[in-house]
Amino acid sequence: MFVSYKWLQDYVDLSGISAAELADKITKSGIEVEGVEKKSEGLKGVVIGHVLECEKHPDADKLNKCLVDIGAEEPVQIICGASNVGKGQKVAVATVGAVLPGNFKIKKAKLRGEVSNGMICSLQELGIESKLVAKEYSVGIFNFPQEATVGEDALVALGLDDEILELSLTPNRSDALSMLGVAYEVAAILGRDVKWPTIEKEEAVEKASDTIDVRVDATEDNPLYIAKVVKNVKVEPSPLWMQTRLMNAGVRPHNNIVDITNYILLEYGQPLHAFDYDRLGSKELVIRRAKDAEKITTLDETERTLTSDHLVITNGTEPVAIAGVMGGANSEVKDDTTTVIIEAAYFAGTVIRKASKDHGLRSEASARFEKGVDPARVREAGERAAELMAKYAGGTILGGSVEYNNLKMEPAVVSITLNKINNALGTNISTDEVVGIFTRLKFDIQVDGETFIVTAPTRRGDITIEADLVEEVARLHGYDNIPSTLPVGSSTPGRLTDYQQKRRLARRTFEGAGLYQATTYSLTSAEKAAQFALEERESIRLAMPMSEERSQLRLSIVPQLLEVVKYNNARQTDSVALYEIGSVFLKKEDAGLPEEREHVAGAITGLWEANLWQGEKKPVDFFVAKGVLEALFDTLGVTKQIEYRKATIKDMHPGRTAEVLLNGVVIGFIGQVHPTVQKDMDIKETYVFELSFKALAEVDVEPIAYQTIPRFPSITRDIALVVDQDKTAGELEHIIQEAGGSLLKEVHLFDLYEGERMEEGKKSLAYSLKYFDPERTLTDEDITKAHDKVLNAVKEQTGAVLRG
Repeated sequence: MFVSYKWLQDYVDLSGISAAELADKITKSGIEVEGVEKKSEGLKGVVIGHVLECEKHPDADKLNKCLVDIGAEEPVQIICGASNVGKGQKVAVATVGAVLPGNFKIKKAKLRGEVSNGMICSLQELGIESKLVAKEYSVGIFNFPQEATVGEDALVALGLDDEILELSLTPNRSDALSMLGVAYEVAAILGRDVKWPTIEKEEAVEKASDTIDVRVDATEDNPLYIAKVVKNVKVEPSPLWMQTRLMNAGVRPHNNIVDITNYILLEYGQPLHAFDYDRLGSKELVIRRAKDAEKITTLDETERTLTSDHLVITNGTEPVAIAGVMGGANSEVKDDTTTVIIEAAYFAGTVIRKASKDHGLRSEASARFEKGVDPARVREAGERAAELMAKYAGGTILGGSVEYNNLKMEPAVVSITLNKINNALGTNISTDEVVGIFTRLKFDIQVDGETFIVTAPTRRGDITIEADLVEEVARLHGYDNIPSTLPVGSSTPGRLTDYQQKRRLARRTFEGAGLYQATTYSLTSAEKAAQFALEERESIRLAMPMSEERSQLRLSIVPQLLEVVKYNNARQTDSVALYEIGSVFLKKEDAGLPEEREHVAGAITGLWEANLWQGEKKPVDFFVAKGVLEALFDTLGVTKQIEYRKATIKDMHPGRTAEVLLNGVVIGFIGQVHPTVQKDMDIKETYVFELSFKALAEVDVEPIAYQTIPRFPSITRDIALVVDQDKTAGELEHIIQEAGGSLLKEVHLFDLYEGERMEEGKKSLAYSLKYFDPERTLTDEDITKAHDKVLNAVKEQTGAVLRG
């Protein structure tokens, strides 16, 4: 809802309150003001000018040379390219030195040899959106009424000196979908009175009932229908002040008749419709449900097919409007219209919503009917429209109105005690203050001891229960004035469990290493359910699957991650690094609910590093994936408890796959996806891992122990061992660690050789050994003794010999 600050002053005294201050007060009282727009922000130097002379430019077919009176000592010459400029017009002139939207500054210029001292403006050039400009001025300059005063500020005349408050309304606050509704709210906030529009009109002796008859067949959908008749109207542009108010509210002006109905909609919140009596085709209006397949051509020149779910206004034979949504083209008010029927009605929100949704016609009228209009304003809105048509269209109002009225208006009566209000809010508000709040809201209130009996006006249909009254007291008392307290209790504050903390640490580690978190389906197909599973079990089938592709609960996360890799590769994203911490589902023997076990899995493919300007590229390999896992183990403090062991796993590369052991127990695997699987899935070389996160998170971890910085030097020795091809580096490293004793602190494999000088069936593994004693400097004798033990151990247990 767009609320004009200047228009609002017609109903509430806003003296001493700026638009920004008012917006802040409204927001703090419960209705959010999204922003305040000053329409003329940054604009200056635009005045009303009078075109005294207009002739074609001597050297340009599409330009006009105009002599314009701008209220200065002498008229000025302005070159204008608008096709609709002409002698005698009152126009908006941006004078030399003026600033237009986009910080566009007007300077004296020469156009094809002729001097131009300013610019004759269109409304779009003054910052008004094209969709809000009347069709006659959608192309070309805007013409002011002839009574406009030359030299006056054009921005003021166009309402651009106004400030617009944009209200973000929740569905329950339909009362604020009108200027009067907002006026009630503002008056309550400021403690001021609402000035209601006065209706002063004269009616003819001729009765409206002699001209039109109203019959309502759909009584539940339309309990109140009022028709007013205005004769001898002259259709022309509406007054400039009305057009500017409509444009500031986001409504496009059309003509005085249509603009008045839209003006009343914005003022009262009551949608109206105007029918051309002579085009109606009969002397009666019949409101009924449409017949299935019945058709109507609406004002947007679209033929629409109706159903029995839709409410229509008919001339007794054919529809002339979809009730509360849009009128029909066959009864549209046009330039030659002389007699108008004003429709003011109360329609049920559900039937309007149905028609609006079915036809894709979301209008200002339908939005208000859907949310609920004030039934007490229906008649007055119609009378106000008739008054304005008599005043601004020269019409004659026929006596009385023709109506069907079966509407029962019963304001909601809700009781509440002072104790309940204060208990709910944690306040100590007095009886007088509560009475004052409801009085400011214009609610009828009676006090019986400590009980308040509140009668909410019909405009506030959202007031139905005690909690609604509490909310009204809270927001008018001021949310800032409600004391803030901490909860009191004996319970300990909540925190993450150790398991949850480790899960969070794991996510941070993976993301810090460059992996993205994936969230994949827990449901998969029967073929993929057991693929890559850490534990062989029968998969669980859903009783009512969506499809065969999502019929089984997964036993492994890796197949879903490979699908994500495939999806990205197919879209030319070749480098992908993903992880997921999620559940797999294991079937129990008792056929009850499955065991849900949390796993951590990852999939990495493509380039790990791509420093193209240096010419360096590092593709993902086994050791990249292993490094990611080792970062996780280090974060969780289980590095010393982890081992890797060569493994053969189905669908994994036989020479690039290892089992991961925690304290000697297999908890998962790491390796390359088998080339045949990669080919079938059309993915590149991909490395995956999957581990039991439950096992990692629940293992006992030694507390962190700190050591002093060593004062004594360490000594490094390198050895190259020739062993059989089937011996693994990990096996030798374990033997070296055991034999090295307390002096051996670190062991690193730094070379593997299987060249042509090596004996067939053999390979050379080179290790770097670091010896160190924190208490003393090691001697050659100490090192030799420890080193000999290492050499003897590897020789005895593996048959290794030193490489010569």
